[in-house]
Amino acid sequence: MSELIGADFRPSKIVCVGRNYVDHARELGNEVPKAPLLFLKAPSAFVPNGEPILIPEQSQQVEHEAELGIVIAERCNGLQDTDDVKRYIKGFTCVNDVTARDIQRSDVQFTRAKSFDTFCPIGPHIVAELNVEDIGVICRVNGEVRQSGRTSQMVFSPAFLIRYISRQMTLMQGDVIATGTPAGVSKLNPGDVCEVEIEGIGVLSNPVFPAKD
Repeated sequence: MSELIGADFRPSKIVCVGRNYVDHARELGNEVPKAPLLFLKAPSAFVPNGEPILIPEQSQQVEHEAELGIVIAERCNGLQDTDDVKRYIKGFTCVNDVTARDIQRSDVQFTRAKSFDTFCPIGPHIVAELNVEDIGVICRVNGEVRQSGRTSQMVFSPAFLIRYISRQMTLMQGDVIATGTPAGVSKLNPGDVCEVEIEGIGVLSNPVFPAKD
């Protein structure tokens, strides 16, 4: 069973997990965190499948990050390690955690670099009842594979992340958790087409335009 994500999709928050694949942490010169590294993307960064990613004038290094997304089914707070998370999962989707890498490095914290308008493509569908323990996560730019990993390579599993995040902040119906990206992030340029494909979900495809022509 799947549900199309349209332009009216409005999560109250998009919770992202940094450095959740060992090779990605290493490619950026970072240590693997001992606990999930959490940050937020502004909900206004969301765009659906097919809508353009806009490269802002402020950045010279905008990069793709292909990620498995978890869409929350109902209010979720204070889960413990023994709690079953299935009732809180509406389904899974593709997320592109687009990042202005130069701004991320200069600002140190992630908010501005991650939250430009159009920096969070999500879709094309929410797929329920999917086993995500070991599925492929791929990013292609103009048909060329740039990232290829499997969810089994995550440092912290989706179930662990839901429980952990619920103890830091209340998750609301429709919220999205972006679970981290495998190695291979690279620069996006105007004229590119960026695709995030997750096994069992489908392909999220977005063209890349300059913010101003």
